[in-house]
Amino acid sequence: MAENNNSFTQKHKELWKFIKFTFTGASTSILEMAVFALLQYVVFRSLNEMPVTDNAVLSFLGIQYKGYMYAYFFSAAAGYTASYIMNRKITFHADANIVLSTILYVLMVVFTVFFNTWFGAFLSTLIKNHGYENVWTVMLTKFLVMSVSFLWTYPLQRFVIHRKRKEEPAAE
Repeated sequence: MAENNNSFTQKHKELWKFIKFTFTGASTSILEMAVFALLQYVVFRSLNEMPVTDNAVLSFLGIQYKGYMYAYFFSAAAGYTASYIMNRKITFHADANIVLSTILYVLMVVFTVFFNTWFGAFLSTLIKNHGYENVWTVMLTKFLVMSVSFLWTYPLQRFVIHRKRKEEPAAE
C-alpha cells in the first residue's frame, strides 16, 4: 500500500502539492473559524453593536462594527501564521531564502487581510442591515470570505513565496 501511495505522489507531484495545500487550508481554516467564533461571540461580544465612527478610512470601506473587525483580524492572523509554517515545511518543502519568503508572505497576507476584512465587514453589515444575522449566516459569511482568497493564495505560495531552489544536476 505504501508503495502505491509513493508511486502516486511521484507521478502526480503537482496534484499532490495541491492536495496538501488544500488539506493545510482546511486545517488552518478550522483553526481560524474556531478562533473567530470565540472572539466574535465571547471576547468581543460587547463590541458587536459598537459602530466604527472614529476612523474615516474604515467608515469609507464600509467597516461598521468593531466586534467583527477585531475578531476577523486576530483569527486571520492565527490562521495565516499556522498556514505559513505548514505550507513551507510540509506542503512545498521550501528551501528558498526564508527572509524573502516571509516578507513576500507578509505582503500577500496584508493584502488578503485588508481585502477580507473589508469584504467580510461589507457582507456582515449587509446581512445585519437586512435582518439575516445569526450565528449560521455570520459563520457562512466568514467561510465565503476565507474561500475567495484561495484564488490568489495558492499560485502565489506555490510559485513565488515557497519556492524550492533548483536542484543541481548530478555530476557524471
